[in-house]
This record gives sequence, C-alpha cells and structure tokens, in this order.
Amino acid sequence: MTAFGSVVRRAPSDLPPPPLALPPRAALFLDLDGTLAPIMPRPDQVGPDPRRAALLDALSRALDGRLAVVSGRALEDVDRILEDRVKFVAAVHGLVRRGVNGVDRVQPHPDIDHARDVLRDLARGDKGLLFEDKGLSVGLHYRNAPSAADAVIEAAERLASASELVLQLGDMVAELRTPGQDKGKAVSAFLREVPFDGSAPVFVGDDLTDEDGFTAAARLGGYGVLVGPSERPTQATYRLNDFNAVLDWLSASIGRAAA
Repeated sequence: MTAFGSVVRRAPSDLPPPPLALPPRAALFLDLDGTLAPIMPRPDQVGPDPRRAALLDALSRALDGRLAVVSGRALEDVDRILEDRVKFVAAVHGLVRRGVNGVDRVQPHPDIDHARDVLRDLARGDKGLLFEDKGLSVGLHYRNAPSAADAVIEAAERLASASELVLQLGDMVAELRTPGQDKGKAVSAFLREVPFDGSAPVFVGDDLTDEDGFTAAARLGGYGVLVGPSERPTQATYRLNDFNAVLDWLSASIGRAAA
C-alpha cells in the first residue's frame, strides 16, 4: 500500500477498506450526502437521524473536536440535517467555511445571476428537474428526469464557457458556482487552525467534488476514503461500500480509540 502523504490515482475496485484504527491525532473531514446520509430523490428529503447524531457527538469527543463536515450543501442546510451538532463546517464546496473565528463567506460572482435565470427556466419547463439556489452557486438536479441529463449538462457547459463560473458535475446534478475555493482548500484552511493544527487529515466522501479533499488529505499527511461504487480513477487510498458502511466504520473506530 502506498504510504500516507502520497497522491496517486487508483482504480476504485483496487481499494481496500480503511483500517479500523485512525492515525494518531487524526482529524475527520466528512462529506454529507452519500457519506453520512443516503442520496435522496430531493435534497430536502434528507433530515436528522438519531444514530448519526449520536455518532457525531461521540466522534467529536473522541477526537477532541477535530471533526468537520465538508459539503456542497448550504451551511444552514447542513446545520438542519445535523441538528447543529458539528461546529466546524465547510459548505457550498468550501465557499462558506465556519472555523474557529466564525463564518468566512466569499462574495457571489456576478455571473451567477444569469446562470440562475437560465437554470430556473429549464426547471420550469420540465417537472422532473429540480432547481437549487445556494446564493454562491446554482444547480439543476435531474435524478427524477434522467433522460434530461444530456440537455442539462450541455446547458451548464455553455454557461460555464461563457462565464467565469466553475462547472461542478455531481451525482445527477450540474452546478455552477462562484470560483475561488474547493473542498481541498477548505481542509487546508482548517488544518491551520486550532484544534486541527498538527493533525493527520482523513477525508471521507463519495462525489467527484471530494477528489479535491482526497488530494489535500494525502498531501498533508493523511488519506482519503471513497464511498460507494465508482468507475473514475480516484485519489483516495481506501473505499467503503455506502453510507451505512461509513457509519459502521466510524463507530468501530471510536471503539478502537476507547479500548
């Protein structure tokens, strides 16, 4: 196995599950959808969960607070789902970050307004499409209209090529966001702050957006854990099958730390 701290693309089928024992002085950076919660047909269908809530409380205690959620969701949505249990959060792919000194939020790019109008109009024309507005980004979900995938992606690509927005393709969603930050940069920023400084980062996520987090974790002395099936090459070192496997692994890791 390649040593921690290296960055090598691997085939997901080649990846073993992560060890139960976390690295000494580990810090956990966890994606939300597909990692701590199931992917649902509509984002607003994901809500609080007693098992996850208790696990997050236990993780925060076991890691002396070195726990952060790094998600594409808006900050308010992360707090709703997790019932305000996680102090440190990077939201909207790192464009919003709540660290030790409070919330840092970049300004929305002016091109967001035009992208908002276009994607909203597309959603009005197809009841299966779901438009999502996070202020700093706008997205169009096509999980309930898979036949519209090509049209949605083509429209998003045109908007990205004619603007300075970043096109972010996710799990059945095309998103256009303000440039400047990503999940990897959010991890790096957390590691410069108490209580994360000097820790070994472990980043767990399922989506293409999480590759930046895997890369940053490996570069900074830790590793990434890919969740779910995937055909793309990945920067992760380990893999788990689904969000239930993530919760089981985290629970077992806490048990190892307490033993």
